[in-house]
Amino acid sequence: MQLVRSWPYSIAVGVSLMVGIAAVIGSYSLGIPLKDPEGFLGPAYVRLPLLAFLLSAAGILIAAVRRRGVKEIKTGVVEVVKHEWNLRRAFYIMTGLATFYVSYVGYRNLKSVLPIFRDGTLYDRELLEMDRWFFGGVDPAVVLHTVLGTDIAAVLLSAVYLAYLPLVPISLGVFLVLSRDVAVGAWYATALCLNWVLGVVSYYMLPAVGPIYSRPDLYADLPTTSVTGLQQGLLNNRLEFVTSPETSDAIHGVAAFASLHVSVTFAAALFLHYTVRSRSIRIAGWTFFALTSVATIYFGWHYVIDNFAGMLIGWAAVMIGARATGITKEKRRSLRDQPALDVDAPDDVIEEQEAETVGSGSSRD
Repeated sequence: MQLVRSWPYSIAVGVSLMVGIAAVIGSYSLGIPLKDPEGFLGPAYVRLPLLAFLLSAAGILIAAVRRRGVKEIKTGVVEVVKHEWNLRRAFYIMTGLATFYVSYVGYRNLKSVLPIFRDGTLYDRELLEMDRWFFGGVDPAVVLHTVLGTDIAAVLLSAVYLAYLPLVPISLGVFLVLSRDVAVGAWYATALCLNWVLGVVSYYMLPAVGPIYSRPDLYADLPTTSVTGLQQGLLNNRLEFVTSPETSDAIHGVAAFASLHVSVTFAAALFLHYTVRSRSIRIAGWTFFALTSVATIYFGWHYVIDNFAGMLIGWAAVMIGARATGITKEKRRSLRDQPALDVDAPDDVIEEQEAETVGSGSSRD
């Protein structure tokens, strides 16, 4: 039990197994096979290991150049692998990727069968009324379209919204592969796992399809963007799945409450706030979160309350993840004073690592 409590991936593994088992039971009880959601670079079981390999190679090469320069890069690579990489570190990286993959696939499959279990009751009307109450009787989309316009803003916010798709696995890979402290990478992986789980729970608590599908007339004046194609594709998948769930290859992906775009970007921004020294990176994280939040309302993906709920989920995921991985308040305060990633480590830290390696016979995590 002590090993379980001290291992930073205990909660992430437990959560991913829980949501994975729930997805298997939920799908097969309906006679629907599990599906692997594909993304950029193909299926997740291909792109995640590929991402880990590419980031590992990049990190090793950068560290090697810092040590020996370009002319002696081969010697630098040998030294980096010898002093900074070991089987334990590789195991932690693969564990983080595996928990992310299992929890994400479980989340997507539970979201896919949502129409069968809970689509008989939708709360879009109530959520629309709440939106108007927040904005003094006016739909928030109308306000944003008026204030921001429907030309440049639409293109910019579309790019921001879609950037979420590759940035989530890339950011996970960066902190798993390049983090100097394995607990920090485990913290981020655990927070993402918790986002998926808490998010799918919220879908079942308050099922809704979102303003773009319940009131499409509010968005008729928006120009055609990449988001437009995504929204139409999700609607087509929804109709195909609902029509023939047992035989359809489509994955249903429509759910409004809560906003997982908001929860994950808020969690990422908060995580960067605690772990990264660079002020510009922290500002970029919060800016991306803010623009993503605006985009979800602007394009009609979510209601205002969805975003508030998403922020709560993101905050809870980061705080629970910190506790689960042994990141205390004191450690959070000190993280910014340390080089977060291998490529950020100054030469004196590298030399200190080598000394510790020689003295202890094992690489520092």
